[in-house]
Amino acid sequence: MKIFSAEQLYEADKITIEKQQITSEDLMERAGTQLFQWLHQRLNGAPVPIHIFCGIGDNGGDGLVVGRLLIEHGYNVVVYVVNCSDKRSKNFLLNYDKIKNVTKNWPILMKGENDFPKINSEDIIVDAIFGIGLNRCPGGWVKKLIQYLNESKAFKLAIDIPSGLYSNSPLEDYEAVLKANHTLTFQAPKLAFFLPETAGFVSNFDVLDIDLDLEFLYNTEPIAQLISKPEAQRFYQTREKFGHKGTYGHALIVAGSYGKMGAAVLSTTAAFRIGAGMVTAFVPKCGYNILQTAIPEAMVITDTEEEFISTVSFDFEPSAIGIGMGIGKNKATVAALKKLFKDSEIPFVIDADALNNISENKELLKLLPKNSVLTPHPGELKRLIGEWKNDYDKLEEVKKFSEKHEVVIVIKGAYTITVYGDKLYINTSGNPGMATAGSGDALSGVITGLLSQGYDPLLASVFGIYMHGCAGDITAGQMGYEAVMAGDIIDNLGEAYLDLFAKPETDNEANGKN
Repeated sequence: MKIFSAEQLYEADKITIEKQQITSEDLMERAGTQLFQWLHQRLNGAPVPIHIFCGIGDNGGDGLVVGRLLIEHGYNVVVYVVNCSDKRSKNFLLNYDKIKNVTKNWPILMKGENDFPKINSEDIIVDAIFGIGLNRCPGGWVKKLIQYLNESKAFKLAIDIPSGLYSNSPLEDYEAVLKANHTLTFQAPKLAFFLPETAGFVSNFDVLDIDLDLEFLYNTEPIAQLISKPEAQRFYQTREKFGHKGTYGHALIVAGSYGKMGAAVLSTTAAFRIGAGMVTAFVPKCGYNILQTAIPEAMVITDTEEEFISTVSFDFEPSAIGIGMGIGKNKATVAALKKLFKDSEIPFVIDADALNNISENKELLKLLPKNSVLTPHPGELKRLIGEWKNDYDKLEEVKKFSEKHEVVIVIKGAYTITVYGDKLYINTSGNPGMATAGSGDALSGVITGLLSQGYDPLLASVFGIYMHGCAGDITAGQMGYEAVMAGDIIDNLGEAYLDLFAKPETDNEANGKN
């Protein structure tokens, strides 16, 4: 699914109106009808009080449409107009006139704090104050209204985007944004829904298709792509009937040091579980017995040093190399990285201490193999690219780094984002239970295993992140967030493959589950 900027969505509205030969009022009625149907299906006529707060722009117009439809169907609705300016949009005024014809009480005009209504915890708040056209931070009594609504225990439903939140720009005032329990957004999700600093205001969301022009949506380059199961299904490369272990590549995992051999075990196992034909682990001498015992399927090569990596030598041509998991920052390890990176054309996944060594030794940065996949956690990313002002600034800095060094960068998080040049791919699988030691080692092994099978670096990253997250979701479903361990995620990679093309459950099967 594509994620568009506010400007692109306005253009989509304009083209839709022209090509479908409708008015902007017709399009607003279509959007409001979708909102009403979503609510009506869930409330089914329940007499719960619904408070709809409408701004005086087009987002407020959407609120007036859904308010009118709810009133026409007998719901207990009060509509408030947040009178924050002398300007009103044309569609707001048209729908203001319409709603006056179906209610005994005109929409209540709010001019200040004295007009704030009493709202009970069992009520519903519908937020239609500001939409994606917001161009300045709410202030004065309107900000206080947003804060008042946030303090309420009532369920808060935002139309298109929570009021005060920008679609694709950084926040100016965190206290001037409505914190929605659920958001109903039109046609496509917004970038703000997925960034750490802003996603908390959205909580959950549904996308309502309002039939914008498909040709425009298809041909327009989005600001980001959302990756979920339908996209992952297209990425999957089928196995050949007459394939053999050599067909699916030979991955090399360079990992571990004294006390951190678990990182080597996890990444090596994950490379196998995701489908690599062969995997060799290169580890310090102290890791030989551990690897041979924990993963009998793997081949093991040891360093000359007992406790750390001092040189990386092997007598075969790896299909891909995953390096850095638990290797430490010994001077000899840095020298080994320099030698390995120099003039290498093998696809690399670079993680953990390899990234820290690059951050501290800029000469390594100059040797960074092109098309490498870098998988930093937030601290490693900051050491790599420097400080950032906000999430949007972070994305811009990562884009610059990716373009300059011709690498793929994985920004780990609740919504992990893969950056390649100026392109963003936002993952939707995964859960809080995956915030556990070793989960990153597993991801590095997954991406390395996919590279070894012939997936290109970008595809290996995007598909691997989805599969890793899906395995995490399956694991959390089995044992709960708190009990998830990295090894469990790896063990469920096979289940993630099965889930990729599993038939949807019937309602009866779903209802029979605990």
